[in-house]
Amino acid sequence: MSIAQNLNNIKSQLPSHVTLVAVSKTKPVADLMEAYNAGQRIFGENKIQEMTEKWQQMPKDIEWHMIGHVQSNKVKYMIPYVKLIHGVDSLKLLKEINRLAAKWRKKVDCLLQVHIAEEETKFGLDEKELEEILNYVQNDKNEMNNIRIVGLMGMATFTDNQEQIKKEFQNLKSIFDKLQQLETLNLKLETLSMGMSGDYQLAIECGSTMVRIGSSIFGTRY
Repeated sequence: MSIAQNLNNIKSQLPSHVTLVAVSKTKPVADLMEAYNAGQRIFGENKIQEMTEKWQQMPKDIEWHMIGHVQSNKVKYMIPYVKLIHGVDSLKLLKEINRLAAKWRKKVDCLLQVHIAEEETKFGLDEKELEEILNYVQNDKNEMNNIRIVGLMGMATFTDNQEQIKKEFQNLKSIFDKLQQLETLNLKLETLSMGMSGDYQLAIECGSTMVRIGSSIFGTRY
């Protein structure tokens, strides 16, 4: 099937409250344009340099999401255009995003990445670190006025064990539900980003509101 057919097939199965991020990392602009021409407007990349090059070449009504691990020294390149940063996994990174966003006089939406997988290779915050960041952000004295924390993101263990994946997704959903009552000017948790090509249907069952799908749209990456 073509990229457009894959995309439309997936979209037809998604509930109306679930946002689709087309994960286009390593794919050429021609592939992204095929998805764009089929109506897709949200694309996710995991390398800032690659995302910036694509942003420069592509239509400006696209929402760009940074879904990979972010190095603080690269943040400056994406601040002018990035819509949502999924993988905020430290207070240091959040402060740098806030500092650079202030220079551009804009607010940048962020998701806090929570470590839910039984894998050391996955990035993310534990519950204590999550609480510390949220407390810091809510303190007016810290002037975190140029970021908005709009939700949480998590990646399940890479395994065929569906019960384990389900348990990890449910764990993130319970953390999300517990924190949803928190709300200040720069904190309103509405988005729960979990689920990729192999497990997005299970993620939606467990409460995901945003799925990141790449290979099921664009084909296998080489």
